Amino acid sequence: MNAQNLASGSAYFIAKETELPVTTVLSVLVDNEPGVLARVIGLFSGRGYNIESLTVSETEHEQHLSRITIVTRGTPHVLDQIRHQLERIVPVHRVVDLSVRADELGHDKPIQRELALVKVAGLGEHRNEALRLADAFHAKVTDATTEHFIFEITGKGSKIDQFIAIMKPLGLVEICRTGVAAMNRGPLGM
Repeated sequence: MNAQNLASGSAYFIAKETELPVTTVLSVLVDNEPGVLARVIGLFSGRGYNIESLTVSETEHEQHLSRITIVTRGTPHVLDQIRHQLERIVPVHRVVDLSVRADELGHDKPIQRELALVKVAGLGEHRNEALRLADAFHAKVTDATTEHFIFEITGKGSKIDQFIAIMKPLGLVEICRTGVAAMNRGPLGM
C-alpha cells in the first residue's frame, strides 16, 4: 500500500494493486420516503467516492418505491463492498450492479440513455448550422425565438457530449442534463 492510499483515510482505498478502476451502473430499489436518498448518497461521500451520474424517480406508485440509478467508478472489490453496504440500508429493497448483470447475460453493457436541454443563441449562418446539426442528431426544438433555440436531445452520454461540443462554436449558452437512466436487455426485471 502506498502513502497516497494511507493519506486517504478510507479503507475503501485499500485494494489489490492489480485491480483497475471500472465504471459501473448501480440500480437501487428503495422506499419512496424522506431521507432515503440522503442515506444512499452519504454512503458514497462518507467513503470518498464520486457519483458521476444520479437519477431517481418513483417507479412503482402503489408500492411507493423509487429507483435510484447511480454511475460510479472504483475497483471491482470496492464496488462489491459498496453494493453490500447499500443492501444493508433498511429502506433499500434491492441493489443490482447493471454492468455486472449485463456481463452475466452476455451483453456488453446495460442500455443507457440520458436527456439534455441545450440552449443555443445565434443569428444568420450560425442559426442555420445549429438547426441543420440538430436535425442530424435527431434533437427536437422545444423552444425558439429569433435569437435562440432550446434543443431536446436523448441518447447515450457520448452522443450528447458530441452534440454539445459541436454547438459550442455556434453560440452554446446553457446545458441541463438529466443523468443516466439504465436497464439491462432481456425479459427479466431488476
